[in-house]
Amino acid sequence: MKATVTWAGARTFVGQTETGHAIAFGTAFGDAPKPGPSPMELLLIGTGGCSAWDVISILEKGREQVQDCEVRIDSDRAETDPKVFTRIHLHFIVTGRGLSPEKVARAVQLSADKYCSASVMMAKTAEVTHGFEVVEAGA
Repeated sequence: MKATVTWAGARTFVGQTETGHAIAFGTAFGDAPKPGPSPMELLLIGTGGCSAWDVISILEKGREQVQDCEVRIDSDRAETDPKVFTRIHLHFIVTGRGLSPEKVARAVQLSADKYCSASVMMAKTAEVTHGFEVVEAGA
């Protein structure tokens, strides 16, 4: 996997993946608007996306009728440099028809313990926890 990050001026950067996808990111300087997510926000989004991908994949393979999956992420960072994440909680809201809470719990646990590279990497500095709720579609 390869990527390129290019400085676009001020506190703005553009990241480009080898697959051709690009995203502007950075932090505000003075009163300027933020150009996009900060690098640390991207790490959180990536972690949530990695784990959500696993959960959906596992549930679909189990023939569960998933219609939506949202991951709400809450985190804390160290107060001193480097300001690494010290706590990350991923809360999954999985919507579908007749979903088995046991299968959702298993999918979340498998992602956390076995499949999500991002979560495992983040757990090197942070306490990573998971929770979930199942929502019946149309309810």
